[in-house]
Amino acid sequence: MGKSRRRDTEGPHGWLAIHKEAGYTSTRVVERVKRIIRAGKAGHGGTLDPFSEGVLPIALGEATKTLAYVLEGDKAYRCWIRLGSETDTGDPTGQFTPGHQDFPDRETVLALLTRYLGEQDQVPPIYSAIHVDGERAYERARRGETVELPSRRVTFHELTLVEYADGLITLDVRCGKGTYMRSLARDLGRELGCLAHLERLLRTRTLGFSLAECVTLDALSQGVEAGRLNELLLPVDRALDDIPALRLRLEAWSRVMNGQAAWIEADGVAPGPVRLLSPEGRFGATGTLGQGLDASGRRPCTPKRLFNLA
Repeated sequence: MGKSRRRDTEGPHGWLAIHKEAGYTSTRVVERVKRIIRAGKAGHGGTLDPFSEGVLPIALGEATKTLAYVLEGDKAYRCWIRLGSETDTGDPTGQFTPGHQDFPDRETVLALLTRYLGEQDQVPPIYSAIHVDGERAYERARRGETVELPSRRVTFHELTLVEYADGLITLDVRCGKGTYMRSLARDLGRELGCLAHLERLLRTRTLGFSLAECVTLDALSQGVEAGRLNELLLPVDRALDDIPALRLRLEAWSRVMNGQAAWIEADGVAPGPVRLLSPEGRFGATGTLGQGLDASGRRPCTPKRLFNLA
């Protein structure tokens, strides 16, 4: 086994909640984290555009195996929407198209937000990472090509007006997967008749990680230098909190750790994905719980992914 392979399996393993600052790409943040803590394997949970800031969860080592489970959850943002102009990117980095400076009153804005609650059809911004004929939409847009993206069904669970003054709407949003805040700003501006773009975007929650538990890259670096990485590192299965956890007996645990199906006690747990814990309560695998029962009332469980955390 080579040095790089050893480094991947030795850790560190877990999640870091990073507060991404504006100006960084999500990939660059991952690279910085890997350098700071000398990690062999890392990945981020959900891209943030370079101009955006806020919660960017980073999975390290064995935690990267959980990324496939967690990329589709609800997200929360604070948006600053500037009325009076639209941009081709939907944010302050694009080409501006001026609109009206006669802005609507607060009651009109509130009424429009109420209409946006629930499921909506939304057209993504042309400067997005969506694939069009095998190529990212933003690559075509940058070449000046006409990009037409189909609308997609999105869901707004909450739209709370925090402040409205001087043509700037400050909005708290909680939404489902695949929802673009740049498109929200564009659509609100057009319906209000004055055009709008997203001036600033702060992601406040995603994948169960909140802004309150985040650290900046500088704080991470200082923490590592002080030997406090373990205080900042969150458990490998932290992003799987919505999946039921089952503590196994020794015999069943031994079978699971060898990749074999096992009969386990699982009273009250619905069939489907489960987290599997050792007799001591240590997370070590994901699995699928079946519906049948043996003579002892146990349920069949098939391991799906093993984690090397010994």
